[in-house]
Amino acid sequence: MTPPDKQVCGAGKRGKICVVTTTPLIVNFFLRGILAALASRYDVTLILNLDESYKPNLRGIDLRVIPVRIERKISLFRDLAALARLVGIFMSRDFRVVHSVAPKAGLLAMIAAWIARVPTRIHTCQGEIWAARDGFMRLLLKSADRIVMRLATHLLVVSRSEQEFLIEQGILAPGQSRVLASGSISGVDVARFRADPEARGRIRRDLDVNDTDVLFLFLGRIARDKGVLDLASAFARVATELPHVRLLIVGPDEDGIQQQIRARAGAALAKLRFSGITEAPEQVLAAADVICLPSYREAFGMVILEAAAMGIPAVASRIYGITDALVEGETGLLHEASNPLDLASQMKKLAENPELRRALGEAAHARVHREFRSERVIGELLRFYDGAMPDETRAPASP
Repeated sequence: MTPPDKQVCGAGKRGKICVVTTTPLIVNFFLRGILAALASRYDVTLILNLDESYKPNLRGIDLRVIPVRIERKISLFRDLAALARLVGIFMSRDFRVVHSVAPKAGLLAMIAAWIARVPTRIHTCQGEIWAARDGFMRLLLKSADRIVMRLATHLLVVSRSEQEFLIEQGILAPGQSRVLASGSISGVDVARFRADPEARGRIRRDLDVNDTDVLFLFLGRIARDKGVLDLASAFARVATELPHVRLLIVGPDEDGIQQQIRARAGAALAKLRFSGITEAPEQVLAAADVICLPSYREAFGMVILEAAAMGIPAVASRIYGITDALVEGETGLLHEASNPLDLASQMKKLAENPELRRALGEAAHARVHREFRSERVIGELLRFYDGAMPDETRAPASP
C-alpha cells in the first residue's frame, strides 16, 4: 500500500495548500466538508496526529495525508519534535498556503510556516484554552495565542462573539480577523442532519427510553471544561422531581471523569447512559429531545446547530461562541456557566413543557436552514481563499 505522504494527487490543480490540525475528531466533525471543497480546486495536503485509535474519514477526498504527532496537551519534547518535523515538511514541499485549525496546531504550524517562508499563513481561531484557566497557565497560553496572531497573515474566527472576546482581551486588533457568513467553521450539512424517525425509535429502544421519556443528550468531548460534571449534578436534581427524564452522554472520556460523573448523578444513575465516540452523530441526535452544552469555553457550539437542523432545541451556558449558535428564548435556553442550579432549572422547564420544546426546535430548524447551511459557509471560505492565495497560484474562477 502506498504510504499516505507519497500518494499522487492534485494533478491539474493550481496551488499547494497544507491544512494542519491535531486530531481525527476535528477532521471528521468540522473539516471534512472544507477539505473536500479545497481539494476540488487545489493540491491539498492534510497534516494531523494519527497516533490514535480513532481515524479520519477522508473517503472520496483527493488529498495527501502526512502524520505528525501534534498533541493537544503541552509536551515540550514532543512539541519541539513536531515543530522540527513541520519545518522540514514545509521547506521541502513548496506550499503556497498553510492553514491551521486548533490551538496547538496553530502555534506549531504558524511558527514552522514563518520559518519556511510560506507566503500565506492562515489560522482559524476555534476556542481559547486559556479562557477557562487562571494564573500562570492562562498567561502562558495567551502568550502562545499572541504568537499565532502575529505570525499569521490571515485570521479567521468562527463566531462574532469569539472575535469580540479576543479583541477585548487584547489578542486581536479590530479589523485583523474575519468571520465567514454568519459564523461556524463549516456550517451544517442539512442533508445529513435531519429528522430520522427510524433511527430515533431504534436508538431509544436500545437505550430503554420510552416514547414519553424526555432524553437529554451531551455529545462531544467528555471533559471538565465542557461542564459535564455540572450537567450530571443538574440532572440528578431534575430526576428527583421528574421520573420521566433520561440523560445520554456520548463522546471520548478525555479527562477520565466518567466515575466522577456517575458519582454526581447519585440516585439518578439508573437513568444515565454512556456511549463512546460515534461516527454517526446524526443518528444519536435523532434520539434526543434536548441537546445540552454546559461548556466553560466554546468557539461556536456546532453540536447546537446540528441538533437545530433536526428540530432539537438546546440548553447551554451563556458564554461567547454559544450565544452565536443559540438565540435565547427563541431556539433554546441559556444558563449561567458553572451553575448547576441554573442549569437544572432550565432543564426542568424544557422537560415539563413539550410545546416549548416544539416551538424552540422549529425556530432552531428554520434558523439553521436560513443562515448556517454548509454550502453558504464553505462558499464564503472558497471566496476567501480566492483573495488570500498568492496571485500565481490562485484557482480560476468557478463558472
